[in-house]
Amino acid sequence: IVNEFPAIQLYGALRRPGSCREEDGTRAVEQLPNLFPLFQDIQVMLAVGLGLLLAFLPRYGLSALAHNFLLLNVSTQWALLLQGVSHSRLRLGLHNVLTAEFAAVTVLISVGAVLGRTSPCQLLAVAFCEVPVYLASEWLVVTQLGVRDVGGTITIHVFACYFGLGVSKALFGTERRPAHPKETPTPRSDLLALVGTLILWVFWPSFVAAPCQPGDAQHRAILNTFLALSAGAVTTVVASSLLESGGKLSLGHLQNGSLAGGVAIGALADVPITPAASLALGSLSSLVCLLGFRFLTPFLARRLALHDQCGIHNLHGLPGILGRCQLSHADGSGVAGDLWGCGGGRQALWQVAGLAVALGGSLLSGMLTGAVLRLSCLAPPPEPLCFEDSLNFRIQEQA
Repeated sequence: IVNEFPAIQLYGALRRPGSCREEDGTRAVEQLPNLFPLFQDIQVMLAVGLGLLLAFLPRYGLSALAHNFLLLNVSTQWALLLQGVSHSRLRLGLHNVLTAEFAAVTVLISVGAVLGRTSPCQLLAVAFCEVPVYLASEWLVVTQLGVRDVGGTITIHVFACYFGLGVSKALFGTERRPAHPKETPTPRSDLLALVGTLILWVFWPSFVAAPCQPGDAQHRAILNTFLALSAGAVTTVVASSLLESGGKLSLGHLQNGSLAGGVAIGALADVPITPAASLALGSLSSLVCLLGFRFLTPFLARRLALHDQCGIHNLHGLPGILGRCQLSHADGSGVAGDLWGCGGGRQALWQVAGLAVALGGSLLSGMLTGAVLRLSCLAPPPEPLCFEDSLNFRIQEQA
């Protein structure tokens, strides 16, 4: 209520009758048959797929789904409002809503680093802090530096990853937290998370293609993303069986590695690359993701006391950086430079600069947000009640 009432008043102030016009009706009608199915696919991805993916904690599934749903709606409304403030008027259209939902995605990814150890008040604080920083970062990287990033590899995935890691580091400090007894997934919770992975895998091409121009660019984005995801899924199964003892598969590897190709290919999605390049990038990104889970995450936890509950660094950070490096290589070779009408070497430098801005800005702002989350007024959960649905929900067996 505290959030929604002021939001309604501000929406009313920015959307007074006659103060602004809606998007051109003819253009909106022409775009609707192409854009609305992609919009619906993204809705399913975020509300259902991502929510189920976060339900791998056996006693935190209700909280993961409900908090994901709450943050999706709050963050989208907040982003739409900030867009209206920046333009002194609220513009309505599917493109505006999609842009707002992309801002919400960064929040949903970032909170994965502290999943189960934060209260709803803390999660809402993350949303209110992260969305304006994301919009500023996206404006600086895309509008000012001219970085091309149709799939959000750098503006969404890399930004959200290091914002979340910054929050985690500032919130938990240098204290090394031992494994919580409620963190271990069960077969049932792993099954829910795997269903979420499959939903995300199926609809991921829509997420990448939605911001592209209809026509050849959008067609290329769908095909390149599918090929990268397909190669990543196969590589994940093979690599996981090699990394695990007895040649068995790790469900954690399958839940994350099979999606890494979609993260990396976003930077190259609308570029006319060969199918072999899409397959290679998908395979390499999945391999990097699995190696991160196997070696890098334990190393960072041991050396830096870095808490990353969902492994967002492996799924979003490392593949995002890999995809950005591959795009810089394409720019240097002139492929993307010819397509975008600028010198390849110059575009490669802008890509590197954009990565540095997004990574550094997100890490710093995330640490500042994590410091805010330490305030006692945000009701941080006590350690014994972490990863516990009963802290926020009335469970049937308790009735």
